[in-house]
Parts: sequence; C-alpha cells; structure tokens
Amino acid sequence: MRPITYSRATDAASAVATVSADPTSDFLAGGTTEVDLLRQNVLTPRRLVDINDLPLTGIEALPDGGLRIGALARMSEVAASPFVRERFPVISQALELGASAQLRHMASMGGNLLQRVRCSYFRDAESPCNKREPGTGCSAIEGFSRGHAVLGTSEHCIATHPSDVAVAFMALDARVHTQSPGGERVYPIDDFYLLPGDSPHREHPLEHGELITAIEVPAMPVARHSLYLKVRDRESYEFALASVAAALSIVDGTIADVRLALGGVATKPWRAMHAEDFLIGASAQRDNFAHAARVELAVARPTPMNAFKIELAQRTLVRALETLTGNGSPA
Repeated sequence: MRPITYSRATDAASAVATVSADPTSDFLAGGTTEVDLLRQNVLTPRRLVDINDLPLTGIEALPDGGLRIGALARMSEVAASPFVRERFPVISQALELGASAQLRHMASMGGNLLQRVRCSYFRDAESPCNKREPGTGCSAIEGFSRGHAVLGTSEHCIATHPSDVAVAFMALDARVHTQSPGGERVYPIDDFYLLPGDSPHREHPLEHGELITAIEVPAMPVARHSLYLKVRDRESYEFALASVAAALSIVDGTIADVRLALGGVATKPWRAMHAEDFLIGASAQRDNFAHAARVELAVARPTPMNAFKIELAQRTLVRALETLTGNGSPA
C-alpha cells in the first residue's frame, strides 16, 4: 500500500499552487477515472488535492447565446439543463450516452475531458505502453486492437480517445478555460487534444498543476438542430466503436452549415473537416453524405482487427446526417 497525502483546496489559486509545486501530486474531482487508475497502479501520485469545494459548478447561458460550463459541474446536471437541451442537444445526448447514471452523477465535466484511454495495455500496468512509460513500445499495434483508433494514429500509439462529450465540443468549436501558475489560459478544443505522434504520453498542452476551470461553447444557431449518434457493442454503458456529433442547417435543399466530429475511431476527438468542406453548398442527399464520409475516412490506417471501423464510421456519419434531414432513424 502506497501512502497518499490528501488535502482539500478552498480556492483555485491555492489548488494550482499546491499541485504545481509537487510533481507527484494531482487534482481530485469526481474521481471516476482517477481512483480506478490508482487502484490499478497506473497512476501513482503521492498527494491528491480535492477541488470539489471550488466554485466551478455553474451552467451559465451567456448573453450572446453561448454556454459556459464550470469544470466541476456534474455530467448529469449539464445534460438535464433546459438551456443545454434546447440550444445544444448534441451535448445533452453525448453526456447521457457517455456513462451510467451513477457515473454521470459523480463525474465532473473537466474530468471527463481529461479521462485517460481505455486501452487494456495502458491499464494493466505491466505491458509495454508508450503512454504509460515512454519508449517501451505500443503493445496494441501487434496485439488486440479491435477497439483502437484508425485516425490520427502513429507508430507509437493507436489508443482511442474515450470521451463522448468531447466529440460534441469538438463539433461546436468549444474553448477550454484553465488556470495555470502563470495565469488564465484559453485553448480551442482542437488544440487542447494532441495527436500521439512520437510523444503519446502528452495528451494535452497543459503544464503540471494547470486546472480546467470552464468549458465555453460559442453561440451557434446550427447547434439547435444537432444530435449525437453512438454505435457500440451493447446498448448500455459501453464505449463507442464509432460515434458522430453532427449539426446541420439546410436552406432550399442545400447544406448551408454543417458541423461534424467523430468519436470511437481516432486518437483524439476528430473534427471531420474534409467531410464538412465537401458538404457545404451540396444538396442534402444520401449520395453526398456517403461521399463525404468516404473522403473523411480516406486517410484511415487500420489494423487487421479494427478495419471494420472504417465502414462503420462511414455508415454512422451517413445515418446521423439522414436523421437530421428526417430521412433516417437514430436507432
């Protein structure tokens, strides 16, 4: 048994100062990932700083129609917010599909964005894993890789990013607010997640001790007509094999605006920019949806075990768009 020092922070500045001064320390919020990894000896902090008393739980409608979510707001609270459900249904749906009810009541929004990969090689604390121990290798590349990524991979890591709501935030151009030892910072969501490249142990640009304080979603009329579609092995409490966050605006049969992001198939929440570029100005019909999906997945690099994800992601994207146009079913 490893001894762990525990303390409760009363304000963000002291929490940041305490953690940043000690490289063996970490923040503790809902604990739904942190505690699991502590038990598995994957994470080994010597100090935990409990931040649950910090005033970071707000769910605020901004004057311009945007949304600001405190980092300590619980997933269930955000999903149930009438403003979120009306203006950003894709966020509510992603949260409700992202975990069991018990976990949603405990898990914080900031912690959700920072949750670690579900790769079994990362979590067994013994297999070679470049995320856990840089330079040791990636066991998944030649091992069991059915649930792993086909987009954004490298020769050093193919682990899939697990968050559902991060996929919705990616589609909506969210920004992540933090407090660091040097002051406040704001990260566009696409910059907040790093591709593995040759340093898969760095998943975010955050420095040690930097604390997420809020997630801001800009006002976006297209988001009112949005959905999150998740395909998984079983219907309840399972991670995505493929998922799509989609928002769509059609004027006179032509796509005026579209936002797309993929989950379950990439090493980070994946903004489907190639598909979006193809669809803007195109007619809203299945052939165009299918072509856009093929364009987006053209750069996929599967293993023999997860090659099925390419077609699955394409079909999921098409179904999401057909559902938004009224020509398909979300189930």
